[in-house]
Amino acid sequence: MTTDEIKALIEAGIESAQVTVNGENGMFDTIVVSDKFEGLSPVKKQQMVYATVNAKITSGDIHALTIKAYTPSEWKTASKLQIS
Repeated sequence: MTTDEIKALIEAGIESAQVTVNGENGMFDTIVVSDKFEGLSPVKKQQMVYATVNAKITSGDIHALTIKAYTPSEWKTASKLQIS
């Protein structure tokens, strides 16, 4: 899997999400920013992202995926603090 393929899967599954994916060899990190995360717990946010790529995890195309999921307001704060 490429970072672009993972990004496309997440964007297709979470409407109007801003997605950044880094990594290689089956191990990836992603930052996902979406207003769809509003009011959700961190676990629920991650579950939403995992749902978009679960088939690729199950097949072994993705071995590890670190997810950081933010609402736009959370991302504004995190990016100012240089947290990613």
